[in-house]
Amino acid sequence: MIAKIVGRLERLDGAKALIDTGAGLWYEVLVPAYSLDWLGRRVGQEVVLHTIHYLEGDPARGNLVPRLVGLPGEDDRRFIELFTSVKGIGIRKALRALALPIADVAAAIAAEDADALTALPEVGKRTAQQIIAELHDRLDDFAAPATVAAESRLNDAGLQAVSVLIQLGEKRADAAA
Repeated sequence: MIAKIVGRLERLDGAKALIDTGAGLWYEVLVPAYSLDWLGRRVGQEVVLHTIHYLEGDPARGNLVPRLVGLPGEDDRRFIELFTSVKGIGIRKALRALALPIADVAAAIAAEDADALTALPEVGKRTAQQIIAELHDRLDDFAAPATVAAESRLNDAGLQAVSVLIQLGEKRADAAA
């Protein structure tokens, strides 16, 4: 499996990045919508993308095409893997749907905010409810920066209180507040 790709970003064409890894190897990498601005500023520069390698197509017909998805960070990769575990969300749909940074999407899911999720491309009301049902309690690793900042101001007793509240079923953001 290809886990990471490092090379010069030659071109960004829609949601596809063309990476020159040297020695004559050029990779076409699919990228999520939220990373397009970041990548657009790095055309001609070296980039590091954490990748997911998968096969797309119909195995019954023998039409499988290898694809590579590139993400800015390891946490982004872990989030996409979790996000695509939701019934009805494949890799392509996830890449189009993730128009906001991962922390924002994770915060909307953790807060069970279906309206925020339906504002994303490719996500309707039923899909938003499915995402919330399957993921709302599995996103502590992807806490929004505001939650992390709130916890960083707490002393040891405050951190212990947050831990206890989470164990009792509170959401991390609510417990930190």
